Amino acid sequence: MGTGSLTRARALRGFVALVGELGGDGAELFARFRIPIDAVEGNDPDALVPTRSVARVLETAAAELGCGDLGLRLAQRQGPEILGPLAVAVEASPTLGAALDCASRYLYVHSPVLTVGAVPDPEGVRGVTGVAYGSTEPLPPQVADLGTGVLHRIVSLLAGGPYGLRSVHLPHEAPPAPERFREFFGAEVRFDRPAAVLRVPGDLLRRPVAGGDETVRAIAIEYLETHFARPGRTVTDRVRAAVDRSLGTGPVRIGSVARLLRVHPRTLQRHLAAEGTTFETVVDEARRDTAERLILRTDLPFTQVAAMVGLAEQSALSRAARRWFGESPRALRRAGPGGLPAPPVPAAHG
Repeated sequence: MGTGSLTRARALRGFVALVGELGGDGAELFARFRIPIDAVEGNDPDALVPTRSVARVLETAAAELGCGDLGLRLAQRQGPEILGPLAVAVEASPTLGAALDCASRYLYVHSPVLTVGAVPDPEGVRGVTGVAYGSTEPLPPQVADLGTGVLHRIVSLLAGGPYGLRSVHLPHEAPPAPERFREFFGAEVRFDRPAAVLRVPGDLLRRPVAGGDETVRAIAIEYLETHFARPGRTVTDRVRAAVDRSLGTGPVRIGSVARLLRVHPRTLQRHLAAEGTTFETVVDEARRDTAERLILRTDLPFTQVAAMVGLAEQSALSRAARRWFGESPRALRRAGPGGLPAPPVPAAHG
């Protein structure tokens, strides 16, 4: 996977010690696949290694050590810190849904081929939502286990403990000791499924994150936006990011966004037209996505939701919600997260 892509080296943090405990030589494996040990275990949070090398060293170690749950064991040693600066934005989010949105949007900072996001429950159970971990390329077993395991640990941390996990889907055949997976997740694990998914309560994404801080989150997102170029980023992406940051702070006008992007408003409109959209459409989509998150995943008053998406009054939010979703905000909130089809897992741009 990821022939030419790079992944944050911290994805392998703890590998050398783990392999040593299992009777192997982690440093030798790193040397074999040309992974600098200092990049993984050093203090540079921005050190990168080839994505293919990460997958190959994990699969090779698992095979040579006869350890089918190597990725899961490594996940046990990791947490949000492996995400580098993205971890700050995730941990400062007000709700678990906002944290997931942030992770899905900026996961390219960690690896451009990995994805995470909300999906409909793969078993179709009402009141259950899926949180999927995936890739733009097939996931090798140990990579799937490591990523899903770390995702589970991060959700547990943000939720303040057990979060009602219903079951776990993994996209590979069952290993020799499947009971180890149940012990790790504290729930049933089903193998040979189409995708890696945590099946969670439908209201989980509404739950607040302990220690959430909107000011810290905004600063962290600003840092991500200005220091890490999204692979293949379009003008539409850049406009959307600027609009997202501006919603609720005052009127969102093309002139102010154009100044942020250092182009003339007419030039910006031409670029957007070339990409098949308009400034007004981008603003409307940003309002829609933010309104959906705030209606379904928070208990904020609708007057406040309206203000946070840049609408003058609650009646304007009601009209917009009927146009976007075919329902009033009150009906949507009453139906809960299962009331709308969940969006597909966002693919990493590249």
